[in-house]
Amino acid sequence: MAKIYYQLGVEAMEAGNLNRAQLWLTRADTIYSSDDDIYKKVGEKLMDDCSDRIGQLEEEHFFYQDIPAKISEMAEELPDVRVRVWGLLSLARLVKPGERLALLPGCEALGKLGRAVDIALKSFHEPPTEKEFNELKNLCGELYELGDEPDFWGAGSEIALQGRAPFQVFDLNGLMGAHLEIEAYLDAQLKMVCALGQGEEAGPAETGIIAQPLLPDYYVRTQEGSPEENPGIKAELERIWSDYAFVSSDMTWELVSRRVAEYKELDILA
Repeated sequence: MAKIYYQLGVEAMEAGNLNRAQLWLTRADTIYSSDDDIYKKVGEKLMDDCSDRIGQLEEEHFFYQDIPAKISEMAEELPDVRVRVWGLLSLARLVKPGERLALLPGCEALGKLGRAVDIALKSFHEPPTEKEFNELKNLCGELYELGDEPDFWGAGSEIALQGRAPFQVFDLNGLMGAHLEIEAYLDAQLKMVCALGQGEEAGPAETGIIAQPLLPDYYVRTQEGSPEENPGIKAELERIWSDYAFVSSDMTWELVSRRVAEYKELDILA
């Protein structure tokens, strides 16, 4: 499968379709990086070329690169706490998809995102309890390991969508991996709690989570045309920019809580 995805990525890159090249090459990279036996079977020549091509794509301008770069640039103008809230709003929109995917074997961790959002929101006001802290810590470990499992990248791990192609768990792989960016966001929140508890300055906020509800792998995999013109992606981009305006305004924690609650009930895959 890694070899097939690699070849699809090479063909897409040579045809100038950089979004599809990103999709397939990073899928190949995820698979052969997940298991030493697969790593050995694939061979260094393929892996070196795949890595080189992914590196080349990082220097190009297209959807997978431009949107995270724009978000990162916009976040530089915000205080740290507002960047964290911006990320929390995006995380909240992954709760419903996570609940649906959690019904698949090995993906139970994705069903815990609602609880994680509640604890993360609370942590802005008061330190989580030891139980809550350990809940997030354990979830971080589960999410980090998810991408190495066949349940993540194997065939058949998908959910049905009404009137559209099924959504694969592997569609979370785009934009550095939703599971990894969720883990990074929650880990950064735990580090913030620890730092503040010791009277130290918290580390920088993570911005990678903000773009994750775009789920570009699904749309690039199943549909033709530019991702920017896809109705699902256009709707999510509008939410991301609306959230930026919200955190840039005179937001209150009451309004944040209300927005988070609404997003937790929003099924962006519907």
